[in-house]
Amino acid sequence: MSNLAHTAKEAVEENQMKWGMQLSEIYRLSLKFYKDKSGKAVHLSYEDNLKLVALTLQASHGPINQQKLEPLGVFDVIGRDRRNQWTLLGDMTKLQSMEGFIDLLDRLCPSFKPYIEAIKQDREEKKRIEEVENAKKKELMEAQQKREEEQRLLENEIHREEIQRRKLQDALNEQTFYQFKEYAEKQFPGNPDQQAVLIKQLQTEHYHQYLQQLQSQLQNVDLDLDATLGESKLSESCSKEQETCLVEEKDRCESDNESDEFAVVQPANMWTRSDLKEFKLDVTKENGQGVIRVGHGDTVTIRVPTLEGGSSLFWEFATDSYDIGFGVYFEWKRPTTTEVTVHVSETDDELDENELGENDEDEEITCGTDDLECGTQIPLKPSSMLDRPPLSIIVPVYRRECHTDVYCGSHNYPGEGTYLLKFDNSFSLWRSKTVYYRIFYTR
Repeated sequence: MSNLAHTAKEAVEENQMKWGMQLSEIYRLSLKFYKDKSGKAVHLSYEDNLKLVALTLQASHGPINQQKLEPLGVFDVIGRDRRNQWTLLGDMTKLQSMEGFIDLLDRLCPSFKPYIEAIKQDREEKKRIEEVENAKKKELMEAQQKREEEQRLLENEIHREEIQRRKLQDALNEQTFYQFKEYAEKQFPGNPDQQAVLIKQLQTEHYHQYLQQLQSQLQNVDLDLDATLGESKLSESCSKEQETCLVEEKDRCESDNESDEFAVVQPANMWTRSDLKEFKLDVTKENGQGVIRVGHGDTVTIRVPTLEGGSSLFWEFATDSYDIGFGVYFEWKRPTTTEVTVHVSETDDELDENELGENDEDEEITCGTDDLECGTQIPLKPSSMLDRPPLSIIVPVYRRECHTDVYCGSHNYPGEGTYLLKFDNSFSLWRSKTVYYRIFYTR
């Protein structure tokens, strides 16, 4: 490589480093600046203009070639001066001419460099804005892809849970279909359409109750786990005592299982119906056997023995105007009769001094002030349970809004014994309640 070419290359590199732009781009901007500002914001001498014009001719056409140029007129002094100045440039290359034009314009016009810097900053700002926008677009695109992926995973999870829910519901429906079918046939004899609607309603209610029971069991497991972790810091002697108690409890349970007296009690199925008037009218037509009056402060217990060959018990009840407490218990004692009996217990009559504990003191319990039926009551004293058969709670006693809907339920026989259906009006000080009920069983 010749020294001249090497020098030209170095000059170009220096110019690019000086201005931070390509030489051709800077030359294009300098030409635009010269044409726009010459004679207006920039005033140059005649000789300086000749030099600048000659450099542009050299940069565009290379060294002058007189043979290719048209002859000048006699009075064309400016054209002759430009050609003479062009001739003085000799063999200067196009790149050198561009650089010379830029350097000369920079020396002659102090405003040229700020002009280039302003353009450069404007381009950098546009580039920065473009990069920010591209980064935002990329971020939005990644966020959109992430949302789509999360939505896809969520849909897959929902689909998987829906499949599991359907499998669980189908399994529960298969277990209860014949039980609910017998119940529906008694409610709507000779009407398959109404029977199907009722069966579907009962199966849906049973499914939701099963989920609630499962959730409650999981919460109890978590509480038991927390309690177990908290008790892990007890002393070794206490742990041994607990181990002994567990062994005794296990032996007792095995003994109970062998005698088949205390089988595992399954929860009851509970649901409601809206045909309140029709139900009470049907019960009234049945010779009034399903209508009882529960006095204020009283509790009525209906004893329903399990029947040989039966598999489950069904109950339905409703009241007039006001709610009433309701619960179901199971008495673990082989029944001696198959008759359904009704027992009324009054609070005052149950205060038997012979059954009161010697060390118990009277305590006064007051119901919520927002319930007009409640007042100050003296609770029963705990009595001896030694001579009584054991009881299992099937449905705890709670006040039911049975004056707005018919409350229904069913329970599979846990073994031989007697169901105790309790209608509790002990919270009411002056209102008596009329209860309409119906009890039957399935095989």
